[in-house]
Amino acid sequence: MSLLTRWGADLDPDAILPEYPRPQLARDSHLNLNGRWEYAITGTEEEPETYDGVILVPFSPESTLSGVGRQLLPDQTLWYRRALTPPGGFLPADGAPVRVLLHFGAVDQTCRVLLNGVEVGGHTGGYLPFTCDITDALRDGENTLVVAVRDASDTGHHARGKQKLKRGGIWYTAQSGIWQSVWAECVPAVHVERLTLTPHLDEGCVEVTVHATAAGDARVEILAAGTAVARAVVPAGRPVRVPIPDVRPWSPEDPFLYDVTVELGADRVRSYVGMRSFSVGPDENGVPRLLLNGRPYFHAGILDQGYWSDGMYTAPSDEAMVHDIATMKQLGFTMLRKHIKIEPLRWYYHCDRLGMLVWQDMVNGGGRYHPLVITAPVLTPLRLGDRRHRWFGRADAEGRARFRAELRDTVEHLRNVVSLAVWVPFNEGWGQFDAARIAAEVAELDPTRTVDHASGWHDQGGGDLKSLHVYFRRFRVPRRRRGDRRVLVLSEYGGYNLRVDGHAFNDRDFGYRRYGSAGQLGEAFGRLHAEQVVPAIRRGLSATVYTQLSDVEDELNGLLTYDREVLKLPAELVRSVNARLRPE
Repeated sequence: MSLLTRWGADLDPDAILPEYPRPQLARDSHLNLNGRWEYAITGTEEEPETYDGVILVPFSPESTLSGVGRQLLPDQTLWYRRALTPPGGFLPADGAPVRVLLHFGAVDQTCRVLLNGVEVGGHTGGYLPFTCDITDALRDGENTLVVAVRDASDTGHHARGKQKLKRGGIWYTAQSGIWQSVWAECVPAVHVERLTLTPHLDEGCVEVTVHATAAGDARVEILAAGTAVARAVVPAGRPVRVPIPDVRPWSPEDPFLYDVTVELGADRVRSYVGMRSFSVGPDENGVPRLLLNGRPYFHAGILDQGYWSDGMYTAPSDEAMVHDIATMKQLGFTMLRKHIKIEPLRWYYHCDRLGMLVWQDMVNGGGRYHPLVITAPVLTPLRLGDRRHRWFGRADAEGRARFRAELRDTVEHLRNVVSLAVWVPFNEGWGQFDAARIAAEVAELDPTRTVDHASGWHDQGGGDLKSLHVYFRRFRVPRRRRGDRRVLVLSEYGGYNLRVDGHAFNDRDFGYRRYGSAGQLGEAFGRLHAEQVVPAIRRGLSATVYTQLSDVEDELNGLLTYDREVLKLPAELVRSVNARLRPE
């Protein structure tokens, strides 16, 4: 059924997600291409002569807000077309050499991009951004932009998250096509391609690397509340440590961000950085803990799948994204586990500025999953060696290589996110393989964060965390194996269900424990934490992830309903529980 959020109901087709999509590499040149495009779904890879109708980009055709409501199948092609006319003033007036770049936040799953019939780029991988240089194909006046998309969904080995063509239970409606913002910008021929900003809190400096299209010296300025506190000249491609006096650390309680400006020739970009450190180490009693800025810090988290009742993968507005983060912070949570999805960069920006820690899952792929591997451990402890690739849906060597490539790209894509504390390569055996080796690879790529190598089960002894999911059994702190100094985390638990009539996706109800009233749910929620979770903290429990932020399709176990209209528990109860989870 159609279940609109308040933001979806107020959607303006002429102003869809108009904000600048990339807050940590911002320029004044920004042409937003969201809005009305033509679309068609065909059984061939030849562009159709006529299109089927209008779609609102960047909402997938399967979503309500797209205006389409059609499912793309693996043997079909989804076509997009629109006119592209560079506005007056978009190109510099002084005749300086420039390039025009076309950016896609994410297109699920494989696409080709054509401008005026010329193929200008393409991409495989439904969760990561890509850029096409369209300068040479761009004409004066009106141009025709076409995007052709194919999506194997769960019939292939590519990253797919929790999408399934035959949806139900914990697997959700498959979505496809453009689902993050499309935009263009004009840049000088010599320009900044990306920045790497690595805080070194103990040393009171930030390491700046300016990645550019050509050699040159970049002028870097770091500002606190509008006042410059540091300046440096940074040769392109070379890391330079810039001292910051009287460093103000970032934390959820004080999410202070330094502004950063970089000038390279005619190019000028804006960014920001937060001074913080993530690590593991012993507390005063020698118990391994998660550390923030060198001190033990409990992560009171909630599972955040990032699904919307009207936009599916795509939040209907920037305000909607802020609502989820701010609401959870108001309820006393200090962390969101972003589950099997990579969000638009603005979502991470809001976590940075509002002060919300992030655990980032990699997106799972692989072939069909064996029920014994992914389902049986819910009821009974089971640990299998993940070198049995076929058991884990990873017999395909190309699929394993694709996952590792996208893992590296994900780390690079989100490297500068201030709030990102933990990488999670695998969840519950979904497409898992060689997890200990993968964890070591992630740690080498990014030594500034911790790694939960196998969230839930099939622990291979790797990473920094011993990560448990407990739903149907009573949670007990496990006996620590000799030599295992990893931090204990309860990375999924709860999942208590309550149906709120008028705010449910359909008449189905999938969950772990069902309750008939808010009072019953509240009593069970409080008892769970008082009897099982809070007592475990003094015995080493260092993070929790309650399931979950909102209902998603059949799942009615969210604190919020799917449309974000109803909070199922009293806010004061949730705040008081979270306060008890965070020992001073």
